[in-house]
Amino acid sequence: MRKIAVYPGTFDPVTNGHIDVINRGLSMFDRVIVAVGINPGKMPLFTFEERIEMMKEVLDNTERVEVAGFEGLLVDFARQVGACAILRGLRAVSDFEYELQRALMNRKLDRCIETVFLMTGFRWIYISSTIVKEAARFSGSLEGLVPPLVEERMRQKYSTEAA
Repeated sequence: MRKIAVYPGTFDPVTNGHIDVINRGLSMFDRVIVAVGINPGKMPLFTFEERIEMMKEVLDNTERVEVAGFEGLLVDFARQVGACAILRGLRAVSDFEYELQRALMNRKLDRCIETVFLMTGFRWIYISSTIVKEAARFSGSLEGLVPPLVEERMRQKYSTEAA
């Protein structure tokens, strides 16, 4: 039986920290499905379709990875794709408290789907999509924080907003 993990997020934008978690998840699972979600509580820079497209382009040559969009309960999506686990990255203690609550709720909704936490690589521990967007908004360097394609799209997006 193949072990499939779902790695959910809004990925607005995808960062090198996200890519690190995906690649490390591949060492534990046969397949990782990157689930680009809609979060009604967030105002994303990129549309749902743009985020899916960017993720697909960034992961184009990565074997055993699939990108899909989803809306609704994560456990429902995980069940639908046959996943045995939800993969989550942790950067700091503050992430753990939030992620623990989500993991416990997901466990209540479906006891057959486990949550696996991976500590973000030390190199990426300070990176978040929010921080990256703030740097880009004020023309700060994004070198090494996001894939080059994402940096280009962010520059385009912010130059359009300024016009």
